[in-house]
Amino acid sequence: MSNSKIVMAKDLYIGYENSIVLEQTSFSLNRGEFVFLTGASGEGKTTLIRHLYGELKVKQGYLNIGGFDMNRISKSKLTTLRRYIGIVFQDYKLIKEWTIEKNVKLPLTIAGISEEVQNREASKLLSKVKLAHIAEKYPYELSGGEQQRVAIIRAIIHQPVMILADEPTGNLDEYSSKLVMDLFKLANKLGITVLIATHKLPEEFDLSFKHLHIEGKKIYEIH
Repeated sequence: MSNSKIVMAKDLYIGYENSIVLEQTSFSLNRGEFVFLTGASGEGKTTLIRHLYGELKVKQGYLNIGGFDMNRISKSKLTTLRRYIGIVFQDYKLIKEWTIEKNVKLPLTIAGISEEVQNREASKLLSKVKLAHIAEKYPYELSGGEQQRVAIIRAIIHQPVMILADEPTGNLDEYSSKLVMDLFKLANKLGITVLIATHKLPEEFDLSFKHLHIEGKKIYEIH
């Protein structure tokens, strides 16, 4: 994934079996960018993220992610691509039977990293965001804001090239939302491309960012 353009889409059509969500739309994301993707409910933010992760197949047009042509990508190459992408969901998707530490280590476990390195990296990240004291707790013992911060740490721990986040602050209060956004800023300062789908931009944001907006089955860049 050496290309400076991490995502390239041209004349893209995406959607579901009997519906088109985006049509003949083009956009690109550069390595290291912070991007907000806005749009009303139902306009296609989640659908686009699912395509960027390779969960759904492109209907027509060109979509290249990190050098992989998503029209022709094999299952093995899709598995490789996903190692470079971190995903953050609105409903956290933490494994309720696992401790926070074990949840955080999941991407490293999947990658076959040694337990010693897993433990060291999990401890380092949890300490960095002042969550070391909850390492042995379970998701149900945490607030929504804490669970979302854990989900972001899990997305960061394997040092992905890009993080995709779908309405990550939608269920959080203002204080928790700020802490979550601070984590995304931290990830971006580490050189990670961050794409956040949200229904509205933060009122205050102290990093430069790209603003993409979905409306009428098209994506527009707003300056």
